[in-house]
Amino acid sequence: MRILHIGKYYPPYAGGMEIFLRDLLKAHKKEGLDAAGLVHHHLPGRSSLKEEIEGVQVFRASSLGQILYVPISLSFPLVLRKIIRSFRPQLLHLHFPNPSAFWSLAVSEARAVPWVIQWQSDVVPSTIDRRLQTAYRCYRPLEQRMLKRSEKILVASKPYLNHSIPLKPWASKCVVAPLGVDPERLPWPEADALQQAERSWQPGLRVLAVGRLTYYKGFDVLIRAAGRTHGVAVQIVGDGNLRAHLQTEIRQKGLENRVLLRGGLSNVMLQALFATCHVFCLPSLERTEAFGVVLLEAMRYGKPIVVSDIPGSGPGWVVKEGDCGWRVPPGDVDALAAQLKNLAANPELCRELGRKGRENFKMKFQIQSVARGIKGIYEEILAGKSGS
Repeated sequence: MRILHIGKYYPPYAGGMEIFLRDLLKAHKKEGLDAAGLVHHHLPGRSSLKEEIEGVQVFRASSLGQILYVPISLSFPLVLRKIIRSFRPQLLHLHFPNPSAFWSLAVSEARAVPWVIQWQSDVVPSTIDRRLQTAYRCYRPLEQRMLKRSEKILVASKPYLNHSIPLKPWASKCVVAPLGVDPERLPWPEADALQQAERSWQPGLRVLAVGRLTYYKGFDVLIRAAGRTHGVAVQIVGDGNLRAHLQTEIRQKGLENRVLLRGGLSNVMLQALFATCHVFCLPSLERTEAFGVVLLEAMRYGKPIVVSDIPGSGPGWVVKEGDCGWRVPPGDVDALAAQLKNLAANPELCRELGRKGRENFKMKFQIQSVARGIKGIYEEILAGKSGS
């Protein structure tokens, strides 16, 4: 069975969608599928290219950069047509949101095979970045045409499906299929890396946060909560357009010794921080944070989690399913500070919840079981097509 995945980016670009795509393609290979990925080049101005990464074919279409978080690629439809003609996929697996996937409507070769849509998140009409509300008016008609044309729509959690306005007309096509991660990608760090990570932490409750420094992640909420709680040390890993703003907030609150912006780190160093932290925190503000693959990584390392319980979104559901942490109202600095203070005083509670999370990760969120379920959906679709 040949499957072509169409996504936004692919590692080394760091993001939840990209990490999931990488892990899923690798797991598909283990399941005996011939799977390839078409994405944008993460470095603007680079030529389109084909790579083999961990035994998987990855095609990167040249990109001019981003506008409103959207990659712009004039070559994408040409690359899409060329790959379909050479790879001859039996099914397209489209990862949304991704406006370049709309080219599938215009490319006859793409229309000739069935589609599965991986619904990573709605395009949320943000109250923080209001430009997205205007852009979505143009995006929605094409989005709805894609949903109508698809055979199945995979949604990562039941709460997200229940609250998704774009998916309501297509509920009969939707299947809840949780995301997963590859534990082989997350080994226990070597002693040297662990020692380096240990030295990087200040005394107190060690709180790790990971993600792009962008508008919906809520890292400013975490910084302010740390400022109201003694005995808490925070490290935030990731980069993005809000780095200068967050650094200014840290400096103004006199938290330079307790809150560190680490920027982008190597996988080895990030894994060492996961291994040596006491608590993982995801303080996101909006449903743009649809699931939080990084939460599964924290569970893999046996770390308890504090998340914003965003109405109609996945992070709170992940923590509940994993029985691995605590939920606080999004944007509530006082509630987050109170929870961090409670955890600082109860290290044994942290260890117990971390242990439960690790066990539930093994049962529910390993990528191989997720890939096996998706393979079954592919087989059902193709069997229906051959019998019609």
